Amino acid sequence: MTDLFSKFDPLIQQRENLLATGVRDPFSLVMEEVKSPTVAVCNGRETILLGTYNYMGMTFDPDVIEAGKKAFDEFGAGTTGSRVLNGTFRDHRDVEEALKEFYAMDHAMVFSTGYQANLGIISTIAGKGDYIILDIDSHASIYDGCKMGDAEVVAFRHNDVEALEKRLKRLPPEAGKLVVLEGVYSMLGDVAPLKEMIRVSKEAGAMVLVDEAHSMGFIGEHGRGVAEEQGVIDDVDFIIGTFSKSVGTVGGFCVSNHPKFEVMRLVCRPYVFTAALPPSVMASSATSIRKLMHGSNKRAHLWENSKTLHKGLRDLGFKLGTETPQSAIIAVIMPDLERGAMMWEALLDNGLYVNLARPPATPAGMTLLRCSLCAEHTSEQVADILKRFAIAGRATGIIS
Repeated sequence: MTDLFSKFDPLIQQRENLLATGVRDPFSLVMEEVKSPTVAVCNGRETILLGTYNYMGMTFDPDVIEAGKKAFDEFGAGTTGSRVLNGTFRDHRDVEEALKEFYAMDHAMVFSTGYQANLGIISTIAGKGDYIILDIDSHASIYDGCKMGDAEVVAFRHNDVEALEKRLKRLPPEAGKLVVLEGVYSMLGDVAPLKEMIRVSKEAGAMVLVDEAHSMGFIGEHGRGVAEEQGVIDDVDFIIGTFSKSVGTVGGFCVSNHPKFEVMRLVCRPYVFTAALPPSVMASSATSIRKLMHGSNKRAHLWENSKTLHKGLRDLGFKLGTETPQSAIIAVIMPDLERGAMMWEALLDNGLYVNLARPPATPAGMTLLRCSLCAEHTSEQVADILKRFAIAGRATGIIS
């Protein structure tokens, strides 16, 4: 009998080798108490959080918490049904209205996760005989949305406008085409040249979907993302986003101005066949989204944090994923997995939590420590973070 787990043997061996060196399992890390968006007690030690996507620090906003508590008391713990059955509550409608207000768009559709939003929208929109053209560094949820549908998939080199244009020109002019892009790419924190990419996509007769998961709330004049910042939001057909980052809750969404968009509620399987999120989560999300509309001061402080940390790490001698700070994500490139794990462990022992990211999640086989800044990090905390990086980097020999 074939052991279906045998395909994972190399990964199991690699994990065992790492654990044998004394590096702890990342899944053994437990947050026992969260004191604020930037500080938690992890495995008994007070720790600065630099590995969450809580970009705008909304998880502890008093209004957000109060809205959730009120809805919890009024509607209970869950929905026990999908949106097309008994799962549409008052706050599901309200959060969709908040999204339409936030993006100034006609339609909004909420999913149980951001992953499901990509899975559902991509697999439903592009079908047999259509083409999906995507950046090779696209998120797993985008690739899985492609696999779930019947469209032909064409990948192009990361953030390469010319490569995208060449792929589009090779496709049949009459075929349906969906170009899938991301505003900010989650591993390196780099921003897409959306303005040029959308131009060549529209010239080729393609529709455009942009995943703004890592830019919503932070980038753009009103926090609508990279498409807003680059002045092309009106040319985007579909924007995908998530509540688990800047909004500070959980869930996913798609907004659009397409006049036929509402039919998606009848034909999108991950929407039709998934239980709706609890009303308490939806009430918190709606409150958070509306507060993000007026978050310009927070956005300005987060940009200052990003610039300070990027420059400080570069000055210490660390290799970074981008030449300049482009988002709230700063990727510190490690020489290899073993030393990356050692550095991650050294930082954690020194009271600083970051993400250890490794292939296949990372591009080009890189191992990196991913830092996700928060608007609630103080200037003093950022300075402290740099000191801890310096100590750990020297102790592991990654910097001299």
